Amino acid sequence: MAIIAKPDQRVIVQGITGREGLLRTRLMLDYGTQVVAGVTPGKGGQFAEGLPVFDTVQQAVDNLGAIDISVLFIPAPLVRNAALEAIDAGVKTLVIVPDRVPVYDVLEIDSSARQNNASFIGPNTLGILSPEKAVLGMMGGRAEAIHEWAFAGSVGISSRSGGISTSIAYYLAQAGIGVSTVVHVGGDSMVGTPHPQVMMQFERDPQTKLVVMFGEIGTSQEEEVANLIERGLFTKPLVAYIGGKAAKEGTRFSHAGAIIEGGRGTHAGKVDRLREVGAHIAEAFADIPILAGKVLANIPEKKAHEPNENTWYTAITDIQPNAIRLRGHKIDELMGDISFSQAIFLALTGRLPETRVAPLIDAIFVSSIDHGTTPPSTLAARTAASTGAPLNAAIVAGLLSINEFHGGAIENCMRVIADIQNNVAIEESLGTAANKLVTNYRSQKQKLPGLGHRLHTKDPRTGRLLALAQQCDVASEGVATIRALRQAFADITGKTLPINVDGALAAILYDLEIPPHLGNAFFMIARTPGLVAQVNEEKEREKPMRVIYPRSSLYDGAGSEQD
Repeated sequence: MAIIAKPDQRVIVQGITGREGLLRTRLMLDYGTQVVAGVTPGKGGQFAEGLPVFDTVQQAVDNLGAIDISVLFIPAPLVRNAALEAIDAGVKTLVIVPDRVPVYDVLEIDSSARQNNASFIGPNTLGILSPEKAVLGMMGGRAEAIHEWAFAGSVGISSRSGGISTSIAYYLAQAGIGVSTVVHVGGDSMVGTPHPQVMMQFERDPQTKLVVMFGEIGTSQEEEVANLIERGLFTKPLVAYIGGKAAKEGTRFSHAGAIIEGGRGTHAGKVDRLREVGAHIAEAFADIPILAGKVLANIPEKKAHEPNENTWYTAITDIQPNAIRLRGHKIDELMGDISFSQAIFLALTGRLPETRVAPLIDAIFVSSIDHGTTPPSTLAARTAASTGAPLNAAIVAGLLSINEFHGGAIENCMRVIADIQNNVAIEESLGTAANKLVTNYRSQKQKLPGLGHRLHTKDPRTGRLLALAQQCDVASEGVATIRALRQAFADITGKTLPINVDGALAAILYDLEIPPHLGNAFFMIARTPGLVAQVNEEKEREKPMRVIYPRSSLYDGAGSEQD
């Protein structure tokens, strides 16, 4: 399979009309990379290397469809805007070639990438190569040359040096060893995909049996790789070489990121830590192919071809000594900076909501926190509590009562909205699509989710939610659709049903790009504090084993008329 650089990935080049952009685009095309277009502001409508050039990434997406990867050959001061533009257009992987990109710009790119489930390699990277599959960036210089010094195999390479990346592949090839993917993580002190993240991708790649890592003094990337090994998260054999053995504190070795400061990031510290967790340390650069060959020869066949089935993977929370990250964000930095509802949104979706949306997210959870003692979930929770059940058991009893007809209408309504929008996508008007759906539901005697309420003729929560959605600039197709659905029902039946809170929530969550299967989760999370309050009140104010009075429960079975 290899990682990152794959033949089925659709690639654009930002800065394609520049000297480097043209030269490296030719390299990628010659090697078989699926480059489909270029982007240079002001050059839209032209062609470069036979590829269409667009003014913006969004124009490329609109004309050609989804783009997987963008390779940036942009002057360093302009990288920030170009990278953010690509991420906003839905590109999930960026290869940022230029060096000297300002650190604050990299931090902003990193924040945007995390919010949009995207990633980037670099800055200051030669790129990525998967032999016989694809090359991204400028690794290799010429396609013909790559074929001479690298062939496909089972060794992954992760390097902090561009030149050393290709040298390792060359010397492995001389020893008859092929590589799966070569990744130059970048030479700057802050990079988008450092060694540990590359290792996790190699861990999941069935083609890769062993990884060679070229590390350097400075930063903590290599120590973090050792932590992964110690925790059992990276289980494949690792051959490591650390450059900069003779460097003293304050000395820069090779790259901006390779500098020892404050006694941290030393050669000895990195080597000792990696050796401690079982990595194979190459004392000299020439030892790398020798060590790799020996280790490969001793890998059991099953382990070589199958990923470790005993490892659980998660992209939600990363726990390391003295560090906790939620979806890539340091938890201690989130504390006091975002609301609890924003944290919930981040945990569920992987996206940190924009600041302007925060009040709406809060309102979503407030709207469903409680609805009195009569809903089934509350009745179940309080009844369980009256038996002496502990708090957790009573709350679970309440949550288990949330189903299709109580709290479950949000998911169903989101699917209705999606169905209507799918029909709109095939050139039906919104009103026509809504009318068809209402007619179909009525013919099957199905109840429309999101409309009507057993108590409220005008749900007080709905108006506030929809108003906030408008104020926060979220209201879009979802809100328009639930309103069209209400109008269609009125036109067909002559009766007006209000949009209930489930319908409002469904519309807003749809516009927030929440998948329908998570719709009910928002209700359950919102209702849990209310259930806690109800259970606590039951335990504090009521007698155990509540009596159901005869007038509240009447028998109407066999023999009931004899009395």
